[in-house]
Amino acid sequence: MMNLLAFDTSTEQFSVAVQRADGRRWTHQGAGGAQSSAALIPTALALLAEAGLGLGELRAIVFGRGPGSFTGLRTACSVAQGLAFGAGVPVLPVDTLLAVAEAARLAQGATQVLACLDARMSEVYSAAYRQQGGLWHRQAEITVGAPEALAPPAGAGWVLAGNAFGPYLDRLPSALAAWPRIDALPTAEALLSLAPALLAAGQAVPAEQALPLYIRDKVAHTVAERAAAAAR
Repeated sequence: MMNLLAFDTSTEQFSVAVQRADGRRWTHQGAGGAQSSAALIPTALALLAEAGLGLGELRAIVFGRGPGSFTGLRTACSVAQGLAFGAGVPVLPVDTLLAVAEAARLAQGATQVLACLDARMSEVYSAAYRQQGGLWHRQAEITVGAPEALAPPAGAGWVLAGNAFGPYLDRLPSALAAWPRIDALPTAEALLSLAPALLAAGQAVPAEQALPLYIRDKVAHTVAERAAAAAR
């Protein structure tokens, strides 16, 4: 175990957790969006105080780098950078879809996960992960696209995990709609669970490399595109 601060602000929920080297954890979850911008730093510092830790005692600051909400990703990266620079500690960026897969494993023991997050604009972010030897392996590149375009990975025993089922379940290919589903978000606790293996693999980076993972550049439909979608 090690001293870690972890947080994710990529979805409608923001999540913060602190872990001490003795294994004890302190966690908080709240509403995402604009609220997370204002609440993230005070919440993180309050949890560190409860744990009796200073920023300089951390092994790393772990954060969800995306994909996800553009505003949320910028919040996470800027906070991770600022806190890490001030404390002289590294950062550990983690893909949010990987954190979804780990959250599904923690919740229900899943080891083959097609992770899907609502990307808005009638699209989903997705990536397939398989766990082997205690480590997650992504099976293909992270994608963003229409729910109808999701392709099932090869083999049996897969589950869907994420937050995209409510709005898009009736648009999934029939083969995927029949899979077991796990509601999961990229929580700070999932980030803490992933951190030891990622740190051992040398994936911690200096504070200035706390950068977001953007899968698309466009953040909103044009007026014409909205009208066309409404007509359809």
